[in-house]
Amino acid sequence: MITEQERSEFYKALLDKNIEYEGVFFVGVKTTGVFCRPTCSARKPKLENCEFYKTAQKALLASFRPCKRCDPLSNPNSLSDLVRTLVEAVEADPSKRWIDSDFDALSVDASTARRNFKKRFGMTFVAYARARRIGLAINKIREGEPVIDAQLDAGYESSSGFRDAFYKIMGSTPTKLNKNHLILKASWIDTKLGPMVAIADEYQLYLLECVDRRGLEPEVERLRRNVCASIIPGTTWVIESITSEIGEYFDGKLKEFKTPIHLMGTPFQQRVWNELMLIPYGSVRSYKEQAEKIGRPSSYRAVANANGANQLAIIIPCHRIIRENGDIGGYGGGIIRKKWLIEHEKAHA
Repeated sequence: MITEQERSEFYKALLDKNIEYEGVFFVGVKTTGVFCRPTCSARKPKLENCEFYKTAQKALLASFRPCKRCDPLSNPNSLSDLVRTLVEAVEADPSKRWIDSDFDALSVDASTARRNFKKRFGMTFVAYARARRIGLAINKIREGEPVIDAQLDAGYESSSGFRDAFYKIMGSTPTKLNKNHLILKASWIDTKLGPMVAIADEYQLYLLECVDRRGLEPEVERLRRNVCASIIPGTTWVIESITSEIGEYFDGKLKEFKTPIHLMGTPFQQRVWNELMLIPYGSVRSYKEQAEKIGRPSSYRAVANANGANQLAIIIPCHRIIRENGDIGGYGGGIIRKKWLIEHEKAHA
């Protein structure tokens, strides 16, 4: 049941195309008979012509059909066919250096590819393909192969061009690459509440955050500096594991994550995070109660700060901490998402 307060709130979010409400509600438009996601680019209807639903299923049951423009039955910002085709082409031949005729062979416009990739990954397609080539070279150099062989295998005929590209990504030249230098892979995960970014190596997950989280870029940069790592596009079995588990979580089928994680914080922060993971699925706790649980009853502000420093959203469930008076409190991914996560868990507990 949608309350009048929610109706007003949802309509404002619809007018603002507020991305934080993705997955939180869908709007059925009486005059057209279609239902849309909050960020649909179609002309906005009047409030009296809107019906709001918290799930796509309820909109369908109310006889609304899905909008062809925003495709409300797919995950928001899910991988487009164009981007998927290009990613698969890169994975089929990661050492390939792309030229305009390669795009023509795929019936793809190079400028369209550049624009779509920039929107999806925050980098152009050429930059993505270059990062994959450098990733191959990194592995070969760390395995003891001569730099010149890694350079040629990565598609670089010029040693200076290879060195410059390598330095932009790694922050050092190929000859100075330390065998212990950590290489982390970054990949997007599509969810009902919008895309998330996962960063991991072959052993542990280091970061899981909403792509539109404020301060995400500095957070990723701190991670890179703190563990002395380079972060390149790609996937690992750890990322594949968390992608599967996150999908099950949003479907209400998973309550406890098994993907191995890396906690990077002070002893106090790690103490707070470990206690967070003991809060039962579907339950909430106040900041004060959380402080008491770790034996620091007067440190609830410090607990709140530690919650905010959490880099593993949902897995370390800081969304289960609310204010003592029942207010939702803050959340890095946005208050609307926090409220949705709490209600989602209560519904499936």
